[in-house]
Amino acid sequence: MPAAKNPVDKSISASKSQNGVQSLEVGLSILDVLIDYNEPMMLKDIAQAIQMHPAKCHRYLVSLIRTNYARKLDDGRYGLGDRVSSLAALGAMGHTGFNPNNILERLTYIANDIQKTTNCAVQIAKWFNEGPIIIQSVEPDSPISIITRIGSRMPLTTSATGQLFASYQSDSIIKPLVIAEWKTNDTALIAEKWQHFEQLKIEIRHQGYATVTGDMLMGINAITIPVILPALDCTFVKPSDSRSLTEQPSLEYAITVIGTTEQLPISAKHNVIEKIMAIAQRYQIA
Repeated sequence: MPAAKNPVDKSISASKSQNGVQSLEVGLSILDVLIDYNEPMMLKDIAQAIQMHPAKCHRYLVSLIRTNYARKLDDGRYGLGDRVSSLAALGAMGHTGFNPNNILERLTYIANDIQKTTNCAVQIAKWFNEGPIIIQSVEPDSPISIITRIGSRMPLTTSATGQLFASYQSDSIIKPLVIAEWKTNDTALIAEKWQHFEQLKIEIRHQGYATVTGDMLMGINAITIPVILPALDCTFVKPSDSRSLTEQPSLEYAITVIGTTEQLPISAKHNVIEKIMAIAQRYQIA
């Protein structure tokens, strides 16, 4: 499967083949990041998301602020401007000027439904060059909730989100990131760890989901389901998908259900997954 493309690289490629305005496409790529995250972000996080130097990214943000597509908050973070909010309002009123196929909006509806059904926290992650990053989070209405900050990068080796994404990316992309997390130069140990990790990836792809039981946080369990996006459609990968990694569509998004051992006992994971799939079918995406 080809590597996830940097939005800036994609813009540059398109401008060369179609004589487009490269600077406009780069600026829109930055705006896309703000829209996808749907939360104010620090400059360094925006720059990291599109693999751009912060100083250069700041110049584009200044232009977006001048045209009211972005704004700078008092705490130094950057968010969406009034022009974008106006477009969203038009979309809500049924106008076609706003994209009706907004993937994050659709997945957020699903995440809210899953949260109400499971009474667990639900988060949506998207794959970027540096790994999976949380772009939306839904908290349960309970005394105990697990909050994952939007913009957080999830580890590939200890989180269900990371293990799931790692299982649907090529080794050339994943291996350097995984080795960096292990923080060791022992080649024999790296080889042994990688062998175990490869086996884990095979198991995850076969069953169609990833789970962790206190691997990242003691007493906290998580189940992650992949969401495949062919074109503008949205499909949950079903368990026991027999296709090989190269045959499966590119994985950009995943939904994770998180809870304590009481809220989300792993012994009941099959029931949770069945509930998620039933919700997906209600939204006609399964």
